Amino acid sequence: MSELSKRFFTSIVLIILLILTFKYNLVLLLLLVLINFLVLKEFNMIFNKIFKNKYFQHFLAMSATLLYMITFTLSAWIYLIQGNANYKMSIIFFILICIATDIGGFIFGKIIGGKKFTKISPNKTYSGVVGSFVLSLTLGFLFYKEFNHILSFDINIIVLIVLISFISQCGDLFISFIKRKAKIKDTGQVLPGHGGILDRIDGILLAIPLGILIMLF
Repeated sequence: MSELSKRFFTSIVLIILLILTFKYNLVLLLLLVLINFLVLKEFNMIFNKIFKNKYFQHFLAMSATLLYMITFTLSAWIYLIQGNANYKMSIIFFILICIATDIGGFIFGKIIGGKKFTKISPNKTYSGVVGSFVLSLTLGFLFYKEFNHILSFDINIIVLIVLISFISQCGDLFISFIKRKAKIKDTGQVLPGHGGILDRIDGILLAIPLGILIMLF
């Protein structure tokens, strides 16, 4: 099975799992606990390689990561469980943009190729960046046209999609940067075609908190 096929089928499984979390609170709770465990485990592995025998720096990095993940998890819980249907649909919208950003960048980068975008992520090309925006704008706008009556934000839809896609790509670059510092390719092998959980949700970890802030203000 090709890497693209693995990415596609893994994304489908994740979307199905996401739908289940909106229907069953227990599934959401277990998923959030699992994500936190895997993310912290993978960050710990990365920091072990970056901060060899530098225990204080390692402790600070893990403390900051733990604080961020607690904030991320509580935000997701509040707006997925205690929030109304509008909030829930908005979260789905943001996640869709992140997934489209990842797949669009991968497809355009593989098919068109071209000049590398940055040394931080050797596989990221300018065509991939364009592809990320193109697919996220296409799927995001179609989703918005269908469900705009129950989405909870008051901002130009094109600006919003571009902003979420941009932040998602920044999250991807950040994880690529620390992986490069740690001299590793993937953060794990949990997800076929993606690697570790951080390789899959790197953009989501930044984009969802931003989306929640947009809903609030």
